[in-house]
Amino acid sequence: MFLEELQKAIQISNYTLNNEQLEQFNKLYNEIIEWNKKINLTAITDPSDFAIKHIIDSISIWDEEKFSNAKTVIDVGTGAGFPGIPLKIYKNDINITLLDSLNKRIQVLQGITEKLALKNIFLIHSRAEDVAHNKNFRESFDIAVSRAVARLNILVEYCLPFVKVGGYFIALKGANVDDELSEAKKAIKLLGGDNIECVNFQLPNGDKRNIIYIKKVSNTPDNFPRKAGIPEKKPLI
Repeated sequence: MFLEELQKAIQISNYTLNNEQLEQFNKLYNEIIEWNKKINLTAITDPSDFAIKHIIDSISIWDEEKFSNAKTVIDVGTGAGFPGIPLKIYKNDINITLLDSLNKRIQVLQGITEKLALKNIFLIHSRAEDVAHNKNFRESFDIAVSRAVARLNILVEYCLPFVKVGGYFIALKGANVDDELSEAKKAIKLLGGDNIECVNFQLPNGDKRNIIYIKKVSNTPDNFPRKAGIPEKKPLI
């Protein structure tokens, strides 16, 4: 059932997946649905909705030009593994790091990625504000991605510190982003970002989405991100 819905969604969206990828996505769906009975991973369980709102939505951020030289990607606030795991299945040659503040989720995702036999996918249990000050992770990724975590002016403080100069932060957003883009401009510049590109598109079910690409043009000042909890309580405006 899920496989049929995924194939329909892929055809409408003009993506190409081989049989191995289809089988991995099918396993991903079954694993998440099974784990969802024990831990709240996602409210989206209908096969068609899952295929469209989780799989297609996640791989929609792929841009050949921006990912052309990208080897390392971090998914900040990965939740149930989106968009990180679908990205890894879609383009197996990239190294993906999944970061989440809830250890129980990370443990579940560890089991799921092992079941899917995914290589070069790493999981970290921590808050973004803490990990971003670790020299092993700070400004060490070609791309940072995040989906439905926070408003953009908060999100850039979580994510831009992870990105190398010359790399990109990519945010998946809903239909209305004008206000968020406007209020985040100062924060983006302060944290080393520029060249904001907003791409709007439509999912196979008609839902409208926006993908925001922000290029990292200069180093993030050492004092950012601020201590855990502060970016959310006192967003940069």
